Amino acid sequence: MKNQDIKEHINAIVSALEKEYPDAKCSLEYKDPLQLLIATRLAAQCTDARVNLITPKLFARYKTAKDFAFAKISEVESIIRPCGFFRIKAKDIVEMCKLIYEKFGSKVPDNMEELLSLPGVGRKTANLILGDIFYKPAVVVDTHCIRITRRLGLHNEKDPVKIEKRLRGILPPKKSNDFCHRLVLHGRAICKAISPKCFDCCLKSFCKEFEDKT
Repeated sequence: MKNQDIKEHINAIVSALEKEYPDAKCSLEYKDPLQLLIATRLAAQCTDARVNLITPKLFARYKTAKDFAFAKISEVESIIRPCGFFRIKAKDIVEMCKLIYEKFGSKVPDNMEELLSLPGVGRKTANLILGDIFYKPAVVVDTHCIRITRRLGLHNEKDPVKIEKRLRGILPPKKSNDFCHRLVLHGRAICKAISPKCFDCCLKSFCKEFEDKT
């Protein structure tokens, strides 16, 4: 596609998702930047719904970065155990909060470089924080994003960093964060990894995989 055609194509996809999912927001429950950062770490290999059941007790016990920084890892482990991989997650949470407390004045960083310096934080988590907390253009490349954008023919990549770069180049910056949230909703409801509901899909007229099937 030519650049103009790509822009028209992606704008049409964005509009279709906006119409289908007018409310685009993160499904993790949080009250401040630190809570979202920790909840996102817990959500790795775990459902957001399960994380939301666990975080109220965790955040009632530890309210600030300082609280987490001086927490006993074993106590954090006991609370987050149902999330899976609880040992490494507890270690990461305590260590990231130590760094936030000691280096960043108890404030979650607002830029990619500093966020990536935190233990357990990768580009997906960093982009979520930048988009949802600091309202900066962000592209959260999770499994739904990878699957759906590939099916739409927007890329043929497997590397999340390359996919992020590709999407940043074609998405309207002010809409990129909500676009990714809507992909999560669409992936859960329609464009599933196995047995997608293609004929019910609001994106079928833009979908390369659907076109190949029909």
